[in-house]
Amino acid sequence: MHDLVDYESRGIPTVMVASSEFKAAAKTQAAALGLPELAAGSVFVQHPIQDATDEEMREKAREAIRLILASLTTHP
Repeated sequence: MHDLVDYESRGIPTVMVASSEFKAAAKTQAAALGLPELAAGSVFVQHPIQDATDEEMREKAREAIRLILASLTTHP
């Protein structure tokens, strides 16, 4: 999250991508760093990841890419 705040402060649009298990932590940390909107635009991949098959990971990636692009193109 610290890197994202740095990039945003330099005008570089960002999207955090993490496992859904980190949703609450992302919201808390983004707020603490003064950019709560970063958590709102984040993409959370369905947990768990480590036990997913290759095809399940491909599906997660396809969905994540769609959401990342949507977040970047609607970024204020």
